[in-house]
Amino acid sequence: MTILSNGHQWKYSEFIDNKNYSFDKDKILKSISKDDIDDAYNTISKWEGYSPTPLLSLNKLSKELNLKNIFYKDENKRFDLKSFKALGGAYAVEKVTKGNKDIVVATATAGNHGRSVAWGARRLGLKCKIFISEFVSESRANAMRELNADVIRVKGNYDSSLKECIKQSEKNNWEIVQDVSWEGYKEVPKLIMAGYTIMIKEIMDQINNNSFTHVFLQAGVGGMAAAMIAGFSKFSKDIPKFIIVEPTNANCVFKSIEKNKPTSVNISKETIMGGMSCGDVSTVAWEILKKSTNYSLTIDDDAISTTVALLAKARLSEKKIIAGECAVPGVIALIGLFKKKEYLSKLKLNSDSKILLFGCEGLTDKAMYEKLLDDGLKKI
Repeated sequence: MTILSNGHQWKYSEFIDNKNYSFDKDKILKSISKDDIDDAYNTISKWEGYSPTPLLSLNKLSKELNLKNIFYKDENKRFDLKSFKALGGAYAVEKVTKGNKDIVVATATAGNHGRSVAWGARRLGLKCKIFISEFVSESRANAMRELNADVIRVKGNYDSSLKECIKQSEKNNWEIVQDVSWEGYKEVPKLIMAGYTIMIKEIMDQINNNSFTHVFLQAGVGGMAAAMIAGFSKFSKDIPKFIIVEPTNANCVFKSIEKNKPTSVNISKETIMGGMSCGDVSTVAWEILKKSTNYSLTIDDDAISTTVALLAKARLSEKKIIAGECAVPGVIALIGLFKKKEYLSKLKLNSDSKILLFGCEGLTDKAMYEKLLDDGLKKI
């Protein structure tokens, strides 16, 4: 069975052109400065255990889709946290606390960002408060507790946990290290995003400064997506097409692009892609995304487990890949576009296309991964 023949799974829900696209490198690098990007790399690259994560070829998939190359940045190897988030939260903790061990840091999280903040706090001997929603798995909560964080579970979704984090931090004079920005709170999210740009520095080194034609970017609040665009602005002479991928039930970036202004969405049903289940776009991220994104699309949960299994069994590449639920949306979106020929022409996806996908997490939630893998193996 070919991948494309399993058509009921490979699909997207919504697709939109960004009518306001107007790429401006200089403006992007005013949102996240070259100096901040350089400082993030110079700092993090000196941390114990740092090494670039692998850039893998999904050569079996590229052959089936008749694309020149599909590259997959595998963040399962990122420190001990197995997620790109290790680059952001921990770096921001180091920068904002400036060696003051009396500071208590706090954040709200769906899992991976909280682990990064907790890990960063433990590295520096700081106390850490993590706020999570009722939907965050106990496996993820325990992973943060193992890093000495005090984990506080809040009734409601991610947005509810963020509100409680802000409330308690203001009351107790804790330092918020959050990956989403709002009016009056922008500098820390910029630091976090600067940390993320290291992935692009590594990637450009790994491909000897060659170029990509298309980059698929997962979005929750939009921080990673905007940071990758800033990274390309800093490290690449060629600018590819950027395609945002979100869960259908948490499509705040899609709706913001559609309406050309930051737009909140009410999350009535949680997605398997818990780390991307966000109802509001980060204001710092939006400043970059609003004119630098070419297209935006959304996907349902249908193909998550199948894609996890295909990667695990080396059906898309020569190597077995451990991919968490938020690592696979780019793969699904890419395949889904091949179900409608008009979009292949619109995006110019063809035999000359060089694709970049982000496997932004690996085995970050063992129980969730094993469930998805088991479900996926039954389908393939």
